[in-house]
Amino acid sequence: MGKPHPIELRTRVVAYVDEGHGHREAARHFRVSRRFVNELIKLRRETGSLAPRPQGNGGGHGKLAGVTGWIEACVAKGEITLDELATELAETHGIDVHRGTVWRVLRGLGLTHKKRPSGA
Repeated sequence: MGKPHPIELRTRVVAYVDEGHGHREAARHFRVSRRFVNELIKLRRETGSLAPRPQGNGGGHGKLAGVTGWIEACVAKGEITLDELATELAETHGIDVHRGTVWRVLRGLGLTHKKRPSGA
């Protein structure tokens, strides 16, 4: 018999606590952390569900959220590298970001970029 499905484990842990067992005892019994048990009980109380909460920040809240239109316009004008875009963002908008951040925004927008600086 393999490991139980995560939602099944959650259900079994909460049912064990509902039977009157303490959080520490449940953690020991199911070989999980006390914090896991505490957070499950809290999650059920707040949401009525044992489904995991969504992870991440939901997107669109990063440094570049307000300048995606500008980035799209720069890419539409012609070929530009990630480094050139990062430099332009710093000079034009005062936003200091790594080229990887710019790449993730481009990817999210479905855009491509030139991979080498001009003359290379």
